[in-house]
Amino acid sequence: MAVIAAAKNRKRSERIQKLVVYAILLTGAVIVLFPFLWTFSTSLKTPDQVYQIPPRLIPEPAAPENYDRVLNERPFGRWMLNSFFVVALSTVGTLLSCSMTAFAFSRLRWPLRDKLFLVLLATMMLPDQVTLIPTFIIFKQLGWVNTYLPITFPAWFARNAFYVFLLRQFFMTIPLDLDDAARMDGAGHFQVYWRIILPMSKPALGVAALMFAQFKWREFLAPLIYLNRSESYTAAIGLRTFMDETHGTDWELMMAANILFMIPVVTVFFFTQRYMIQGVVITGVKG
Repeated sequence: MAVIAAAKNRKRSERIQKLVVYAILLTGAVIVLFPFLWTFSTSLKTPDQVYQIPPRLIPEPAAPENYDRVLNERPFGRWMLNSFFVVALSTVGTLLSCSMTAFAFSRLRWPLRDKLFLVLLATMMLPDQVTLIPTFIIFKQLGWVNTYLPITFPAWFARNAFYVFLLRQFFMTIPLDLDDAARMDGAGHFQVYWRIILPMSKPALGVAALMFAQFKWREFLAPLIYLNRSESYTAAIGLRTFMDETHGTDWELMMAANILFMIPVVTVFFFTQRYMIQGVVITGVKG
């Protein structure tokens, strides 16, 4: 009887522990989701309801026409398409250039390889703001201001050392015997890179692509500096147009635009979170 009672007490204790854990997780989820719920609620309010005291989470009546105003009063749809173009072009360039650089640092043997890799990693400690002015001068002399070249072209030259490091660490886990076997069959460096390394590195490439695409989607500073024409704005810059120092901020329109701005990122993460987490784990453990 004592053993049965102890087993029951242990099961009861485990259930209580699970309930406590679930309650903590649920509370954390509510805290994290509340700003998103408030943003969505504000996007459906009228200007009077935005400043209503006490504030209400559920607007009555709702104003879904705010989304129509966002898309019609400003070219927000065009800005979203501009962002898609910049993100797609930059992501492809980053994957190709960073993977090639990582291949050279991980699979090829050449003098001063490791020392130059340390120099590359040292650039991660240099803030972008430090090189902002000389970079702007260079692009201005090239006549690239008011074009997408300053915010897409550098991505094709392994500009971000973090993704080089991420991919290099994964490439180093692939056995070198595969390279030697391919070279015995007559494969060159590029064939080894394209036909062996890249197909075996899909998890790492997926993580790099998702991380960089999310960063590029919400990038604000570079488009703000190089894009001065309204029709060329990205969505991140377009959000700023809903703030007016003279007439105030149209909070209901800004929140509606924020919801539209978040939908692509949330959708991509929703469908790829399993692969992203798997890629992060594989990359971190094997690296």
